[in-house]
Amino acid sequence: MRPELLAQGAYSVPDSRGMIKLDAMENPYHWPADMQAQLGRVLAQAELNRYPDPRAEALTQQLRAVMGVPETAGLMLGNGSDELIQILLMAMAGSGRGVLAPEPGFVMYRLIAQWLDVPYTGVPLQPDFSLDMPAMLAAIEDQAPAVMFLAWPNNPTGNRWPRADVEALIQAAPGLVVVDEAYGPFADDSFLSEVGQGKLMVMRTVSKLGLAGLRLGYLAGPGEWIQALDGLRLPYNINVLTQAAASFALEHNAVLHEQAGLIRAERAALSAALAALPGVEVFPSEANFLLVRVPLGRADAVFEGLRERRILIKNVSKQNPLLADCLRVTIGTPEENAAFLTAFKQSL
Repeated sequence: MRPELLAQGAYSVPDSRGMIKLDAMENPYHWPADMQAQLGRVLAQAELNRYPDPRAEALTQQLRAVMGVPETAGLMLGNGSDELIQILLMAMAGSGRGVLAPEPGFVMYRLIAQWLDVPYTGVPLQPDFSLDMPAMLAAIEDQAPAVMFLAWPNNPTGNRWPRADVEALIQAAPGLVVVDEAYGPFADDSFLSEVGQGKLMVMRTVSKLGLAGLRLGYLAGPGEWIQALDGLRLPYNINVLTQAAASFALEHNAVLHEQAGLIRAERAALSAALAALPGVEVFPSEANFLLVRVPLGRADAVFEGLRERRILIKNVSKQNPLLADCLRVTIGTPEENAAFLTAFKQSL
């Protein structure tokens, strides 16, 4: 193995058993009992003895209709967004061409590039997590990236950059631009209706909407590009149970969007409550989480204090210098958020 791969270790996921789990941007709400019972009957009929539809044609068309993917755009499904990122970067691996993204951002852009030995350039955001437009444009000019990722809203910061800035970067980019809208259900804008021509792609996932356990992402973009990338997709990558469960969920899409509305309301309430605490800074968010800066040098202690009180969030304070003293908390149910707020105050 390459030495740099041996040195980095596996992606770490902490044990959350017995905890209030607010670390992974999941939807905290369960489905109504009648929906769960209906889903059980649907899954009982799944032909587990057969390979799945290799292209998930029915589910692809259903996603196109429900999510509003333009008919002129190609659409490809992945085993989560991670597989789609991997396919995109596999297409350029060994060419010497690179990938570019603002940082701090979604860590898998950098990690998958490293795994595939693809040159990666991270451009620091401004201290307020806005885009450094001169630096981004200079990096585009200097690096001529084959792929640029723009998480919109961004993870782990939660903010959504001005559309005009994103459009300027798309215009300047010589290669593909992937607008990652993983948190689209909680945001007020989208590029999805604009895909189909040119170099714009939009990547989404159903994970944040409430289906994290299914591992289903989708990539919309110019048809010729999607067709070419589909040649790198592993056969049968969307399993029988995922196809059946996702199809059922999309038939009840109104329930998922109702839950997204509850999460947005709870986000506003929790943000206001945290911002009222002395020494605490809460950053604007259009995602289903909040980035919070605690008093200088207190991030580790607050994180551990919450763990001791059986609440698990994400300590991002060491991921990037711009994230110093920062913690990320997923929006939970009202009860979970109240428990977190009480424990957070006790841990400050």
